[in-house]
Amino acid sequence: MEGTLLSAIDEIAFEVPPGRFATLFGPSGCGKTTTLRIILGLDTDFSGHVHLPDENGRIAAVFQEPRLLPWRTVEENVRLALPSALEGKDLDALFETLGLGEMRGRYPGELSLGLARRVALARAFATEPSLILLDEPFVSLDEETATRLRALLTQVWSARPTTALMVTHNLREAVELSDRIVFLTERPSRVRGVAEIDTPRAERDAEWREATVAAVAERFVGGAAG
Repeated sequence: MEGTLLSAIDEIAFEVPPGRFATLFGPSGCGKTTTLRIILGLDTDFSGHVHLPDENGRIAAVFQEPRLLPWRTVEENVRLALPSALEGKDLDALFETLGLGEMRGRYPGELSLGLARRVALARAFATEPSLILLDEPFVSLDEETATRLRALLTQVWSARPTTALMVTHNLREAVELSDRIVFLTERPSRVRGVAEIDTPRAERDAEWREATVAAVAERFVGGAAG
């Protein structure tokens, strides 16, 4: 019995300026992850065009699951992703920024989910990508751990800004991290609207964040902060 074809995306067109951080936000099943898969070249069943920030640059991805090799140490997992041009790269600063300095010789089975997610971030940033894609990198974490990891992500990304595109269901997370939020409709998705976040990250305190979330939600998602 042949399966029914499902159209996840209708028409999506958006851009992310070089060196900026953008987020795709929309309801479950609206095609956010499919969009990332298209950019990664994992899904080719579509018509359209993808223009990368650097056609010859590296693309790094951080998935919902850390996907670490259990028989490799933390440092080995990170170094396995390095291209030959970066072989032997000094990773001290990156590990220290992400709080992994004392974890380099440990194995994934010894790590909490939060620490494993840090290793996944280290692996992605270590490759010095021209584009980094993040598919709900903090999903299923408790809010305290997620908040800490968002701060670490901001810190390591700010040290070497690269074009970034993240998928999330958490509007507060999108507002905290992003320069631009692309809102999608229900499946098959279209772009509902785009919110620009111009406030410097250093000024995005709790009061600003709650006010911005409320304003953005009212305009783009019918008042639901998500």
